[in-house]
Amino acid sequence: MSKADTFRALHHHRAPGDPLVLPGPWDAASARVFAEAGFPALATPSAGVAACLGYEDGQVPADEMFAAVARITRAVDVPVSADVEGGYGLAPKELVERLLEAGAVGCNLEDSAGGVLKDPHAHAAWLAEVREAAGDRLFVNARVDTFARGVADPERAIERAALYVAAGADCVYPIGAPPDVLPLLRAGIQGPINVGTLVDEGPSPAELGARGATRITFGPGLQRRAAGALREIAAGLRRR
Repeated sequence: MSKADTFRALHHHRAPGDPLVLPGPWDAASARVFAEAGFPALATPSAGVAACLGYEDGQVPADEMFAAVARITRAVDVPVSADVEGGYGLAPKELVERLLEAGAVGCNLEDSAGGVLKDPHAHAAWLAEVREAAGDRLFVNARVDTFARGVADPERAIERAALYVAAGADCVYPIGAPPDVLPLLRAGIQGPINVGTLVDEGPSPAELGARGATRITFGPGLQRRAAGALREIAAGLRRR
């Protein structure tokens, strides 16, 4: 079984309350820490990688992002999915080729740009091209940005999710969805649902799983927690 098949299988037949928890490594060292802790797969956060590379979120050049992903995948044996934001303007075939060259088994793709939601039908058509180019070699996680862009009605997220699943997305990610609407999203969305959460804040992964989450990611939260710990260490060194 390929790593992509292994990764895909991790999303299916999960019991309620037992979601797939995917820590987000920002470099090779953090990836090794998470793999050594026993996590079966990882999912890079674009904002965490950006911070590691010295950029603001959304400002990383494509070449540097793919190179960072490649360093992470080389460091561990477990499957790694990569957050490649909106695809960097690459044609679907080139995007897929670069992800595979970097060793990724999956990708996270956003449906907004510059703070504005994309036309969902056009985005679904683009996702279909990504799916066709990738075949079964990549697990496509289609981000749904309605909640993040101030559209609170869950039905708008469900409508977009349906288009993306029909286009071949393996999973949808209604980023910023309040935990109390997860049961409604679960009822209206076919297939796996990614839910983002904060580290040690809000409902636990098990609680989110019971509400409908298939998998849990943390965005840049783990990188920011690590940076905070390093600041404390640095401050302690200054006091000595």
